[in-house]
Amino acid sequence: MVSKILRDETHNDQIVRWANHVKSSYTWKAELNEFIDAQFEIASRFYSELAKTTSGREKLKKIRESKISGVKI
Repeated sequence: MVSKILRDETHNDQIVRWANHVKSSYTWKAELNEFIDAQFEIASRFYSELAKTTSGREKLKKIRESKISGVKI
């Protein structure tokens, strides 16, 4: 229970810090785009590495099939 309270407090603090940054900075959009692009790059590298193994290819196939059929994993 204590960790949830701590997480909520630190999460709320981060939201306040980000809101203040957005209000005071003209470069926040570029910073956010850089962060999002980096997340896509990390995911792409992960999927590429996962596809190098047989079990990884099977997992990726299941993910693709579930997205196509709309089934949640």
